Amino acid sequence: MSTAITYSRYGGPDVLTLSQVDTPEPGRGEVRIKVRAAAVNLIDLKIRSGMMDGVFPVEFPVLPGWDVAGVVDKVGEGATASVGDEVFGAASVGGYSEYALLDQPVAKPKEVSFDTAAAMVTVGETAYRGLHHLGVKEGGTLLIHGAGGSVGTIAAQLAASRGITVVGTAGEHDIERVTTLGATAVAYGEGWVERVQAAAPQGVDYVFDASGAGVLTDSIALVGDAARVITIADMSAAQHGVRFTGGDPADRFWQALPQLADLIALGKLDVPVWRTFPLAETAQAHADIEARRARGKVILTP
Repeated sequence: MSTAITYSRYGGPDVLTLSQVDTPEPGRGEVRIKVRAAAVNLIDLKIRSGMMDGVFPVEFPVLPGWDVAGVVDKVGEGATASVGDEVFGAASVGGYSEYALLDQPVAKPKEVSFDTAAAMVTVGETAYRGLHHLGVKEGGTLLIHGAGGSVGTIAAQLAASRGITVVGTAGEHDIERVTTLGATAVAYGEGWVERVQAAAPQGVDYVFDASGAGVLTDSIALVGDAARVITIADMSAAQHGVRFTGGDPADRFWQALPQLADLIALGKLDVPVWRTFPLAETAQAHADIEARRARGKVILTP
């Protein structure tokens, strides 16, 4: 038996329970890791609340969490890592736990901490995927809605490093930080279109919506083509002819993780970690995110 967070009904952070569960055993091609860090993602909160019921069906009790980093302690037949390896990736069995299973373990560079490796998994893959689907090219101008968030932060850095002009909408408390990412920051809210036009008089070529703040109609008008707008957060995307990415597990770019880890190791990509919590305080971690207190990724440490 080992310790993990579970919940047996939808609800607020209080449904999260520190439980004893069967220690998972790796199957063919899988490794088991002793978890050193597990990242909390916004989707974890949405699933826990029941908001995603029907989109992400669950069976109770739920072992939440995907993004983990740790040390391999057992390997299944045909696994691509060895006992003692430091790895990270998306867990196939709940990540808020002492032990997790990985079927695509990625070697963690020694220069990258366990916390940072776990923090980067979903948000890094999502940022990379969004830019890939948009087909952003050097010399273009990209507008990122929610540039102060975890996905927006990484997308801005990746785009800027590729020679793309980046404009990012953000809250007042994130304006200064967004400018350090190589982007021109503008405040979101009423009048954002005019502020973006002033910041990018050459026009906007692509829009990456990481905010879900009802900005698709105006974003399409800015670029003149719904095909050059993508969202990871607005479920009304289809009504606007905009691509929504994130609902289909097959539409993932886990192969981007080694490249992203190398960029972090080289100091070319920063993944801000706001705070770490022991596993027993997972409910508080969720509550802080829901209250919008977090300014970066939140990490759980078993």
